[in-house]
Amino acid sequence: MPSKPANSSAPVLITGGSQRLGLAIAEDLLQQGYSVIVTYRSDKPAVQALRDKGADCIIADFSDEQGICQFIAYVLDNYSALRAVIHNASQWLNNTALDNQHQLMQAMWSVHVSAPYQLNIAFEELLKNHQDQQASDIIHMTDYVADKGSSKHIAYAASKAGLANLTHSFAAKLAPAVKVNSIAPSLLMFNQDDPPEYRTKALAKSLMALEPGASEAVAAVNYLLASKYITGRTIGLDGGRHLV
Repeated sequence: MPSKPANSSAPVLITGGSQRLGLAIAEDLLQQGYSVIVTYRSDKPAVQALRDKGADCIIADFSDEQGICQFIAYVLDNYSALRAVIHNASQWLNNTALDNQHQLMQAMWSVHVSAPYQLNIAFEELLKNHQDQQASDIIHMTDYVADKGSSKHIAYAASKAGLANLTHSFAAKLAPAVKVNSIAPSLLMFNQDDPPEYRTKALAKSLMALEPGASEAVAAVNYLLASKYITGRTIGLDGGRHLV
């Protein structure tokens, strides 16, 4: 793994920060002057672009216990404090993604529950070492389906619900030094290859009926980082979908 960057004081750690929402959050924080650590699963041009902007980009596989432990060891060896941890790493696998349903559930649980749980435990002192009068932050990126469930993504929805539940436990455990909250998006961004008929159907599921883009997640992260008071809560970014 590469050596730590020169500016390593109280960085924000973003897991899964090389694409989509995670990338947008990382780019925004770098632009604001934060030191940023980003994890990624596979190399891509966005990773080098983040490095060029000063991010410490570390390859890590959170579906594997060894990958989780190696990443924890790297952070503990190279950093003495963290401003925030944003758990954005995710895999969106449907019920038929793997033939072995035990492996499917294990993979979802490892990425969405076990890895955040272990990182939160391991980095507690680093978060408390943040040299500022304001509390540091843990932000869990959950999902709208954590409350509703999903017949096509059962393991995914269950694991995101587990991540949402961690918010309550860690908020109680770490207060007042660390605020712990969740952001639960539904549709914020389409994929480039999503067909028109799918887009039309998806937009009709929310009251606002629009694709707001990654800026909604960026704004929610900035709100939580700036707040001195909110903890143990979930910000729903669903366009009123629960009312349709």
